Amino acid sequence: MPSVLAILATGFEEIEALTPIDLLRRAGVEVTTAALGDGIHVTGRNGVTLHADTTLAAVLAAPRDFDCLVLPGGPGVTHLRADPRVRALVLRQHAAGRWLAAICAAPAVLHDAGLLAGRRYTAHFSVAAELPAILAAERTVTDGRLLTSRGAGTSLDFALLLVASLVSPEKSREIAQSIAA
Repeated sequence: MPSVLAILATGFEEIEALTPIDLLRRAGVEVTTAALGDGIHVTGRNGVTLHADTTLAAVLAAPRDFDCLVLPGGPGVTHLRADPRVRALVLRQHAAGRWLAAICAAPAVLHDAGLLAGRRYTAHFSVAAELPAILAAERTVTDGRLLTSRGAGTSLDFALLLVASLVSPEKSREIAQSIAA
């Protein structure tokens, strides 16, 4: 079964993190949530505190490969962009030809790593000035092993796309039907 690492930084957008984590786990995907900071409790932009599985430091101390790296958006993206460990992990994931998934403002992390040039992607309008090739009208965009989505309102589409890409389109349809999507 595929494995996913979702990095949670203080100020993450809750729906953009929880929806993909939930649907991926429903699909049988092994999802590891890693807090960017020192502790395993991470508070999102709307005051919801999550108990992450581990910290990013612990993940990096015992390196392993994940089939997909998921970056939620929200104000916490500033912390993701400022952390050189995240950039290194993004570049390692890309170099290995594994999946990268970012929603809302998080595609800016991929931009900072130089991975969006010549690629198709979407993102939240708040980062459109930095991402001139943004496909602003698209809810989700797939370009090879790069999955992007516009924001909180497209979280369910993003999560179902992740399931379709990592497991199967049939499993994505099954989950969509089970949750009345």
